[in-house]
Amino acid sequence: MDNNSVVSLNGNSHQSNSNAFDIYPLSCYYFGSTGSVTLKNEAVADRLLRLKSNYDASGMRNCVAAVIVVELFKHPHLLLLQEQNTIYKLPGGRLRPGESDIDCLKRKLSSKLSAGEDGRGPAWEVGECLGMWWRPNFEALLYPYLPPNIKRPKECTKLFLVKLPPSRRFVVPKRFRILAIPLCQLHDHEETYGPIVSAVPQLLSKFTFNFVEP
Repeated sequence: MDNNSVVSLNGNSHQSNSNAFDIYPLSCYYFGSTGSVTLKNEAVADRLLRLKSNYDASGMRNCVAAVIVVELFKHPHLLLLQEQNTIYKLPGGRLRPGESDIDCLKRKLSSKLSAGEDGRGPAWEVGECLGMWWRPNFEALLYPYLPPNIKRPKECTKLFLVKLPPSRRFVVPKRFRILAIPLCQLHDHEETYGPIVSAVPQLLSKFTFNFVEP
């Protein structure tokens, strides 16, 4: 792994192609941190037990996650949250009862990427659903499809493309880090980034990126 290709962040014309969208340089955005958050330091087995308990009480767990892309060195980079130096996640989380996918994702983006901003920044522009991942049973395995023999899956996660404005403040809880990682580094690295994040480059392959200069 080339350490120079991972950037730790603390501190013009539109094509006719409907799958084309603008992405802006990393330097257009401000990154900071505030406060703190209590992280669940639990093993995978403990998390699956918690999933089972929640499933028994409320049924299938529904989650959403954001795919957010910026430009650096003329290459698309994906914004990820990192915790405990080894866990990489797309921003997002679990739906509340009766909450829509879009409303949940906007709420989670505000709490995880605009902590303490109280909605003062630009509205989040949530685009199309890029894909869905399923957890058929109470186990760590995830699939980008629902196996035909599974009638009652335990978890579903939907990935949505989120388009950024030309500038924005990102303020994350202090114990998180926000990273910009090139798509070329994510592809085929499931052992490092997990099955969902490592699959994002393929999900984005249908898009044309317009690199917009500030």
